Amino acid sequence: MHFSQEFLALAVSKGVLRFGEFKTKAGRLSPYFFNSALFDDGESFAQLSNYYAQAIRSSGIAVDTLFGPAYKGIPLVAGAAIQLAAQGVNLPFCFNRKEAKDHGEGGTLVGAPLKGRVLVLDDVISAGTSVRESVDIIRASGAELAGVVIAIDRMERGTGEKSAVQEVRDSFGVPVIAVATLDDLMRFITDSPQFADKFEAVKRYRDTYGVS
Repeated sequence: MHFSQEFLALAVSKGVLRFGEFKTKAGRLSPYFFNSALFDDGESFAQLSNYYAQAIRSSGIAVDTLFGPAYKGIPLVAGAAIQLAAQGVNLPFCFNRKEAKDHGEGGTLVGAPLKGRVLVLDDVISAGTSVRESVDIIRASGAELAGVVIAIDRMERGTGEKSAVQEVRDSFGVPVIAVATLDDLMRFITDSPQFADKFEAVKRYRDTYGVS
């Protein structure tokens, strides 16, 4: 089984991925809801981190440093770095704090220096604001953005014709890697008899709001 399908099975078992009717920030009624904050114990978070590591390795992107934007990116970047090291890929990692520290080492960055090609790890891209802030931090350090890794790509249009993920790809000219996409989710539903009745609602949503 591809890791994206294993990841979705884990997400369902932890209640991270739920089906029903949920209102999104954009006011749309979505047939599914994804809340990565519910990967909230050691075992499930280790598995999540491993899926990030697999997605990074299978992407083939050349990376020098991993960066996790505060706050959700902080545990993700540490967890993925640990899992990558266990797989023989030892990368330095760094994250930012929201508030500048005025004592001790000071500054807003914690961890390894931001150098070379930097891969940003976050949970989702909803408006791309977090990515833009990360890019500013990376460029201020004289490094460059290599790409972004997220848990799920909803593959739906924002205010225009593009999705938030496509806008980030086009704005910065870098790949956005998702552990799973909406297409992966539709495959997962198709292959899971217990969710067969959810397929039509998700397909309708994809047809209405999805990007090609």
